[in-house]
Amino acid sequence: MTTDAAAPASPPVRPGYRYYVLAILILVYMLNFLDRQIIGILAAPLKEHFGMSDTEFGLLGGIAFASVYSTLAIPLAWLADRFSRVWIMTGALAVWSGFTALCGVAGSFTQLFLFRMGVGVGEAGGVAPAYSLVADYFPPHQRARALAAFAFGIPLGTAAGTLVGGLLAATYGWQTAFIAVGVLGLAIAPLLRLTVNDPVRGGTDVVKAPVDAAPAAPAAPVTGDGRLGKKVAQVLLGLAAGLLILAALAHFGVLAANALVLLFAGMLAGVIGASFMIARITASAVMPKPSFWLLALGAASSSVCGYGVAGWLPLFFMRSFELSLAQVSWYYSGIALIGGILGIWGGGAIADKLAKRGKGAYPLTPAIAFLISAPCFILAMNSPWLIGLIFPGGGTQFQQLAVAFVIFLIPTGLNLAWLGPVTAAVQHLAPAPMRSTASAIFLLFNNLLGIAVGFFYFGWMSDLLAPRFGDESLRWAIYTGMGFYLLASILLIGASRTLKKDWVD
Repeated sequence: MTTDAAAPASPPVRPGYRYYVLAILILVYMLNFLDRQIIGILAAPLKEHFGMSDTEFGLLGGIAFASVYSTLAIPLAWLADRFSRVWIMTGALAVWSGFTALCGVAGSFTQLFLFRMGVGVGEAGGVAPAYSLVADYFPPHQRARALAAFAFGIPLGTAAGTLVGGLLAATYGWQTAFIAVGVLGLAIAPLLRLTVNDPVRGGTDVVKAPVDAAPAAPAAPVTGDGRLGKKVAQVLLGLAAGLLILAALAHFGVLAANALVLLFAGMLAGVIGASFMIARITASAVMPKPSFWLLALGAASSSVCGYGVAGWLPLFFMRSFELSLAQVSWYYSGIALIGGILGIWGGGAIADKLAKRGKGAYPLTPAIAFLISAPCFILAMNSPWLIGLIFPGGGTQFQQLAVAFVIFLIPTGLNLAWLGPVTAAVQHLAPAPMRSTASAIFLLFNNLLGIAVGFFYFGWMSDLLAPRFGDESLRWAIYTGMGFYLLASILLIGASRTLKKDWVD
């Protein structure tokens, strides 16, 4: 016979306060995505002002942000596992908001690139600690839904960034859009610090203890030698040293290569290597587990489309649907808000319900969603053809836009259905004291591949296809990216078969 007992003793948290904290974290996550995604709606004015190609804009929206956002998340999460998560999130919010405001005064592509890197530096400390806070405010049977609710910040932030950023840019210029949303984040930072408490770590976890048995000895602290993490760090640091040497040789003309690219790659490898050295114990705990790699790479594959398509759809609507900047602001913000909220909540609720039959439901739910997403995206992008099957001559523009709006809601929602289930599963690949760092390692792969590759891929492919397809090249670039959804489904189906063995209660 067994009974449930809370692992660590902690004061009970009032339900009302628990949901207040969740609401504040959603607000902060909304600002996180608002500042991150606003660049998508500003694509047209930024490209015109700085004379950028699609490829260059892909670099600005992708690698400039993702290179530091992904890598610095690990050392900041390592600190969050040892110090106040709320303080770290407050500082992160202030930093990314400040750099967003600075983007509005950028006078060159290089300055804008560096300021976008600054946004990534701040946002690196905003997500993994929040995952850990949610896990410590909500018990295991509510975590997927709570994390799904937290993920509402994504559609809310994307919609707000698209609508507010687009309307401000259309009326007052893109500079005002950056400055306004940056100042908003700076105003919210004190609210987070003064009203949110840092709870006991693992305070809502549940363990099984035999009734009438002798008191068990206190659990040993989670430790390890971190050998695997250390080896990974050493390899990356060695790679960094080699790339920096090659950069120096290229700079002095000894080697025929781009010195700046080699320097950037060497610095990136060095930061990742140092991060893994800091997080070597947690890395050694999660990286040997097949579920970690399947979840991380599966989420990253979907994020190539998720981040990439979200970043480029505003420009697609302007080119292929012939909408103005203000019209796209209203149109796409509605799709992002309605579809995103329905998809995120549905994914979390379904996974929590199905997980009672088996933990494999957490990755299996989004795997099925991704298989449906790809054809729905293609169908929505071809709404004029679909209308033409019903109305002679293809119907009016209003009819085409209305049909596209409804169909776009489906893949937009399904595209985000993974957030609650997968992040909940990642929380259970490591013990409670390691959760922030484990989440950051997961996010390293998800964001470095998803944001950097996704945003860049569609811009590069659009330029590649432009000689043949002209202004429709972006449409065809998005078509080619749908294969990443199939890859994501395959990887997450694999995770559904290994998760039970790798699960940590």
